[in-house]
Amino acid sequence: MTLLTYTVLTDPAPLEASAAGRPSTGTVYLVVTNTGQQAAYWSTIEVGVPVGNGAGDLTPDFNKIKPKGEYGPRSGTRSSVNIQRQGSNAFQATAPGGRASFVPGDHMVLRLENVTVASTAGLAVLKVTEKAGRTKTGRLSPSFAAVALVKTAPKELPAPHSFHPDKAMMNPGDKLTLSWQGSTGFRYEIMYPGAPQPIPVSGDSWSPPDAPNRATTYILIATDPNKQQHFLTTTVQVRNPVLETLTATTGIKTPRVQGTATNWGLTITGTGAEISNDSGVKGTLTAGEATVSGVATEYVKGLNSGDGDITFPPGGVKVWRTPGSNDSGTLYAGGVRTDYVSGPNDADGDIRFLPGGMKIWSALGSNDPGTLYARKVNGGVASGRSTPRYGWRPTGGNTYDITVDTSAAGFTNTPVYLIALGGDFYGEHDLRAGGIYNATATGFSVHLKWRDNVFPTLADAERLGWHINWVGYETS
Repeated sequence: MTLLTYTVLTDPAPLEASAAGRPSTGTVYLVVTNTGQQAAYWSTIEVGVPVGNGAGDLTPDFNKIKPKGEYGPRSGTRSSVNIQRQGSNAFQATAPGGRASFVPGDHMVLRLENVTVASTAGLAVLKVTEKAGRTKTGRLSPSFAAVALVKTAPKELPAPHSFHPDKAMMNPGDKLTLSWQGSTGFRYEIMYPGAPQPIPVSGDSWSPPDAPNRATTYILIATDPNKQQHFLTTTVQVRNPVLETLTATTGIKTPRVQGTATNWGLTITGTGAEISNDSGVKGTLTAGEATVSGVATEYVKGLNSGDGDITFPPGGVKVWRTPGSNDSGTLYAGGVRTDYVSGPNDADGDIRFLPGGMKIWSALGSNDPGTLYARKVNGGVASGRSTPRYGWRPTGGNTYDITVDTSAAGFTNTPVYLIALGGDFYGEHDLRAGGIYNATATGFSVHLKWRDNVFPTLADAERLGWHINWVGYETS
């Protein structure tokens, strides 16, 4: 029977056996006290440690243990105790001076730190050999004691949790950090679209090398030492995602579609769609063919440089030779059906289409017959008239002279001209046109003469609308 009392404590309590790939460590405290009525004198206390991985073993690695000792008197200052290794499985505490008293109320703590706990659960027994006696100078006798401690089976690692991004919605290019909570006993990997294989990670956070540019799901794989795996997922949403293709089976609802290189594109409004360029103004729609119920536009132009365009002023359309010019262009059509055709100017004549024919008027909306000029009509025939009231020149006496312009007929040679005087006259007075002279392909002159010696005035000619009606026939 030992003179001293031995009690064992552990931290943690109880000790947990090591698991594969997950070693468990702890500290063993051997508390030595004198519970008797008188002092004991001791020289050495040896503690044998069972080494191995069996149920009755404490540790498989004796050399990693760090021994420490401390003596605490009932009153006074604590002091350290010399502890040394004894072989490959024991520690020995030696009293100061080779022998020291251990009075009732004193205590000594032998501490074994950094103990790697054996992998098999069970009861490990420390074997204590004490050399002590009751007298200061008497013979010291060895005594033995056994103190036991419990090793419990290793607990299963708690599953990792709280796998989440630092932002649920991000912009393309933003840095992303994923975090989680879990034991360091797990081996962690992360998988995501585009990664050829799981990426090993450490700690409790990780950032992908490239920020996601579309909604991306990340998978955290936690593997324990027994190869059991846990899978956690989290998804990051991205504003303005980049997609290679998009297939929608029932439709797409969006207020705007834009190109990747600009800030503008197709805007869907409540009344239709608008196309804008990168300056924010109306852009260009290019299509091989379009079928529409109607088009509202300021102008229409050809595809090539130099093509004409069509503008839409109030009440009609205009054809221009080139875009933005004031040079009238040409309209080509297989046929045109219209009530009338007029010149571009307000004073120009017009042509009205009546059942079975047409009429030419000198001005739009007037009832004043106009002149038809044509080239090579019925073998080179053209007709027309001078402007009523104008062009007359007095030549003396009872005669007047007028020059008639026929250039619009386009004669290439001097034609044969037939003329007749038109307008109102003085009742029975004899007013006649004289002979033609100075006849050319572009006009002729003629005299007007009163035969009964009534002298007309220039005011009469203008008031009565006198003019020359003519027909030209080109013979060759």
